Amino acid sequence: MERTLIDTYTQANPKSRAAHERASRLLPGGVTHDVRAFMPFLPYITRASGAHKWDLDGHEYVDYAMGHGALILGHAHPTLVAAVTRQVALGTHPGANHLLEIEWAERVQALVPGVEMVRFTSSGTEATLLALRLARAATGRRKVVKFQGHFHGWHDAVSPGQAPPYTDVPPGVTAATAAETVVLPVDLDVVGSALARDPEIAAVIVEPSGAAAGAVPLPAGFLQNLRALTSSRGVCLIMDEVITGFRWSPGGAQQAYGVRADLVTMAKILAGGLPGGAVAGRRDLLEPIGVASAAGRRIRHPGTFNANPLSAASGISCLDVIRDGKVHEQINAMTRSLLTDMNARFARRGVRGVAYGEASRFNLAFDQRLTPGDPQSLRNVPADALKEQRPTPVAASLALALLLRGVHLMSMGGFVSTAHTREDIAKTADALDEALGEIQTLAPR
Repeated sequence: MERTLIDTYTQANPKSRAAHERASRLLPGGVTHDVRAFMPFLPYITRASGAHKWDLDGHEYVDYAMGHGALILGHAHPTLVAAVTRQVALGTHPGANHLLEIEWAERVQALVPGVEMVRFTSSGTEATLLALRLARAATGRRKVVKFQGHFHGWHDAVSPGQAPPYTDVPPGVTAATAAETVVLPVDLDVVGSALARDPEIAAVIVEPSGAAAGAVPLPAGFLQNLRALTSSRGVCLIMDEVITGFRWSPGGAQQAYGVRADLVTMAKILAGGLPGGAVAGRRDLLEPIGVASAAGRRIRHPGTFNANPLSAASGISCLDVIRDGKVHEQINAMTRSLLTDMNARFARRGVRGVAYGEASRFNLAFDQRLTPGDPQSLRNVPADALKEQRPTPVAASLALALLLRGVHLMSMGGFVSTAHTREDIAKTADALDEALGEIQTLAPR
């Protein structure tokens, strides 16, 4: 990253710098989530509304982090604010059953294909953890297949294979645990061979968007063929829809692609931007949580904040707003406009980069093999190169240059919400144009 960019940013954000120094004395790395680790520091936000947010130093940003993808309706949507405010006055945790948990599950069942039962968790990580336990219990097998670069939370079973080299055992994960996670490339022949060779595989878990929320898209037809492969071997297919759930369509990626998984994991939009996750799908897979099996053993799943009333109230309100699909038509069209405008800037500057994405999620990539502004040239770039965009100097410099121009991406991409306007899109494209000019000595040409 260019030193002048860091100096300019630091000088423009003295209050955020002081907050970061304070945080660094107490919080590991000065942050509370890996994705917020940023050189020299991210701005400290004081308030947010719609598609915008403001920091300690008074700067305003067009926000594409959008609660890490949880805020499909933007920040502080009035309907959700009213629902949560109303519930706070009625109590935040009754320590007992309540009607909102039923109504929330009914909304999920009505929207998501193939859902017969729902079990709520407090996060997406907890949802994938539970889904793997359910698959292992149902099949009596030990192993799970995941794909290179795909992210399913931070628990031990899914930590291997998140970044190259995919054979590494992450720190703190035992070799025995890592040995039960089979990390494969996105290659149906390889998957088929693995399933045929190893009778201990209980499940295959996949990001239906492709690795890293669509940064590495899946080949056409991959999910449909994966469904056929897993079905033929009696292996559970788990679609991790923490990102795609309720964003790719009202029914998520399953509805968008016409593929029905055995289990689906959800979070983010599910709870309207509050903490909340779920595992949903086949009754026979989920029912053992509540009913003892023939062997007399239940699958245990406690959780203090499972389906808490605040998250349920927010989730119900959010799902009610998006259920007819009009939201998706709006934000998908806005995202297409953003991609078109961004790619025009790449082409104008002659920078070998592209903007690409699906539904209302977008990504940026730089590579010598890309044609400036042409997403079709992504086919020339290997998956690992797309996955490794985030830590590169050009990516870091671009993110910093955009922050200085009032645009906040999440890593090398972002999410569009109903709150984003044509003016926001135009501002973003112009900011990208200026930022590309500033970092042109680093960007590939």
